[in-house]
Amino acid sequence: MILFGGLFAGAVLLALLLDAVFGEPEWLWRRMPHPVVVFGKAISFFEKRLNHPQDQTALNGRLSGSFSLAILLLLGAGLGTLLQVGAMALGGLGYVLIAVIASTLLAQKSLYEHVERVASPLSHSDLSAARTAVSMIVGRDTSKLDEAGVTRAAVESLAENYSDGIVAPLFWLVLFGLPGLICYKIVNTADSMIGHRNERYLYYGWAAARLDDVLNLVPARLTMILLLFSPVSLHKDRAVSFQPWSRFFADARRHRSPNAGWPEGAMARRLDIALSGPRFYEGILVDEPFVNETGRRQIGAEDITLALRLYHRACLCQFLIVAMLGVLAVI
Repeated sequence: MILFGGLFAGAVLLALLLDAVFGEPEWLWRRMPHPVVVFGKAISFFEKRLNHPQDQTALNGRLSGSFSLAILLLLGAGLGTLLQVGAMALGGLGYVLIAVIASTLLAQKSLYEHVERVASPLSHSDLSAARTAVSMIVGRDTSKLDEAGVTRAAVESLAENYSDGIVAPLFWLVLFGLPGLICYKIVNTADSMIGHRNERYLYYGWAAARLDDVLNLVPARLTMILLLFSPVSLHKDRAVSFQPWSRFFADARRHRSPNAGWPEGAMARRLDIALSGPRFYEGILVDEPFVNETGRRQIGAEDITLALRLYHRACLCQFLIVAMLGVLAVI
């Protein structure tokens, strides 16, 4: 961002504000496709033509997936460059256009709203409605979740999606502008669509899954820092040193994802709750270890509300950090 100057910093700040205020306006996306939907259709186009799981080897499956992802990234980088260069040539109005485009690929408000929709019915003891709401943001089976299970799922989703839905795209936007943002969202969308270890995508989705891990490596740890140290008063909050740091780092590394354990661990530590743990996928029990296993396990709607409060404060802190980077760009 410093390379692009102070006006670009202003565009990034405006993008954060637009996303925080307007989120995902349904009236707009009913009339035109969301950029992520376009990315998804492009990913599906290549997958249907190049992925043949029944007669592919590990090598040609990975090569096919890598080739299709490389083409998509070249197209995304080219599109982002054209949009950014063209907009910057327009002066001040062009930077507003950059902000509007970037805001569509961030998810501050929509993430808050999706998680809040879980807390609301849960606070009124409507477990069925809470299960339905949390099923919209997690991939696990939700039909058997009790109150604590629904709460864990919602808080985990908040922490993980804060990392890869907000901090990571913002990180790549700050570093490389619109090309960086668009390329990140292409990879992240591809990972969510084809980065699964099942028969169809085991080899073809390998490149998307591995590259998504790499691109989220730094943002996940930045998210951890934001969640651990954002100043906010939390009911039942303890100092972040309530257990040895070695235990925290060990918990993060035990997570099935190389990145998700860091924001989830930070959230668990601040709220003094246990996250992750055993859960069902497609009727099969997956015995995941708990993150912060000594934390409280009898949790409910109040803990989701506290997690949202921490998330809100972390978003404010990241806005101030971007503003400071903008000042450095001007100096």
